[in-house]
Amino acid sequence: MPLTGKRLLLGVTGGIAAYKAAELARLLVKRGADVRVAMTEAATRFITPVTMQALTGQPVWTDLWDPRVSDAMGQIELSRDRELIVIAPATADFMAKLAYGLADDLLSSLCLARRCPLIIAPAMNVEMWQNTATQRNAARLREDASIAFAGPAAGDQACGEVGYGRMSEPADIAAEIEAQFAPKKLSGKRVLVTAGPTEEPVDPVRVITNTSSGKMGYAVARAAQEAGAKVTLISGPVALATPAGVERFNVRTADEMFAAVKKAAPKSDVFISVAAVADYRPKERSPRKLKKMNGRPVTLELIQNADILAYVAGMKNAPFCVGFAAESEDLAKNAAEKLKKKNIPLIAANLAQDAFGAEDNAIKLYDRRGAHDLGRGPKIELARKLIAHVAGKLPKSK
Repeated sequence: MPLTGKRLLLGVTGGIAAYKAAELARLLVKRGADVRVAMTEAATRFITPVTMQALTGQPVWTDLWDPRVSDAMGQIELSRDRELIVIAPATADFMAKLAYGLADDLLSSLCLARRCPLIIAPAMNVEMWQNTATQRNAARLREDASIAFAGPAAGDQACGEVGYGRMSEPADIAAEIEAQFAPKKLSGKRVLVTAGPTEEPVDPVRVITNTSSGKMGYAVARAAQEAGAKVTLISGPVALATPAGVERFNVRTADEMFAAVKKAAPKSDVFISVAAVADYRPKERSPRKLKKMNGRPVTLELIQNADILAYVAGMKNAPFCVGFAAESEDLAKNAAEKLKKKNIPLIAANLAQDAFGAEDNAIKLYDRRGAHDLGRGPKIELARKLIAHVAGKLPKSK
């Protein structure tokens, strides 16, 4: 079982999603984990400690002053032997406590005094999640390399509204926990990832771009970081949070991305080119907004952008290069041609109409030995499979 012997502390805070914590506890125990539960007083209004004790087979802790703990130091004693703390659900109030280092109860004190990583699974009303204060707190927590997020997801909420803020399903949170304990197959390696679209200005207000959301590239960066790599992410314009522990550089145009890659690639062991870089840009950018031509056609002269992947693959002592091929048809044929043309060892191919902007994807890997189907699933799961495949292709460290 993937979590056999792993010592976890499951924290439950006071939200309606607390009922899902029972299923999460059951899944973790079923997968071999040693699960200790700590609950806030508010959490006990939604689900009883007796339920959590029955599912884990261990006493449940709720009180900072519990006399069962030696020296009345529950915040120390209950966390020192734990390898990971998981807060599910994590309410807006509890996230604010974490962000500002407040510790007025047992669970918040445990988190502040911890020596192990922390995963939080946010769960709240969509308006609460989107509130500026919550987003500010989430951004602060993401800056901490020892804190990871599981969700939130989008969907129907108990209040009747629909949107982001829904707690991730227990199986998805369990998968995030397993990822924390995954073998660090890229330990000591430096991985460079590009993600998102580029924007090629036509005039001060118009650009040529594409519909790439950047989600796949960000998932790859996160998976590489989980595998122990030092990850640099060069990102086009996207509305995504930087994965914990990843160094990110923002660019806008293909030329800017090319310059950033040329600077980072010589220091990289692996280059994964996920970005949907514009093939062309306007030859000349108008300094003023172009006006309508009273029905007359407008001609826009385009010139080709640099082929970033081909450049890196052609470097002396080039890193292991992985390309992405987003095709609209003839996936296998076009992927094979790109593999040969770019002279790279591996291509990850998908259908653009299925992938751009979606939460899941279907990917096949192509190398000179043929195809390797990763199947369909959430982008983070496919990213982890890709990283495991890449790790198996790299020369063994001496």
